[in-house]
Amino acid sequence: MRCLYCNCTESKVIDSRSADDDRTIRRRRECIGCGRRFTTYETIEVAPILVVKSDGNRQAFDKGKIKRGIIKACEKRPVPIEKIDELVEDISKRVYNSMEQEISSKQIGEMVMEGLKGLDEVAYVRYASVYRSFKDISSFMSELQSMMEKKESGQ
Repeated sequence: MRCLYCNCTESKVIDSRSADDDRTIRRRRECIGCGRRFTTYETIEVAPILVVKSDGNRQAFDKGKIKRGIIKACEKRPVPIEKIDELVEDISKRVYNSMEQEISSKQIGEMVMEGLKGLDEVAYVRYASVYRSFKDISSFMSELQSMMEKKESGQ
């Protein structure tokens, strides 16, 4: 690790502790050359996962994009941000644990809908209406009917 102040490549680690929910190691270092201290962060390098869109385009997986979509669906609903963060983390883990280099946006959308269904039914319907591109009121009503039937049967 090169010192920020004198460019010396020799330093010693004074303190190490985990940060960011044990996904990062924060190291406090002291330069051997000038004696000044600086902080470094060590994280696991993650292989990029590409999301294959419905039109065939590919883009890097971005859990921030998932979070923004969920927040939009939960707008003006009594859903705590902690629950949204948990859902985003769960989806992200599932994507990375799939061990695939590519995942379809459809699969991610289904994961989001599955999570929202348990979190808040109104947010689920909002997300589903955009995700499934309801064309008219009848397609919207059939989704609501399906939800009601599942609820009545105890699922």
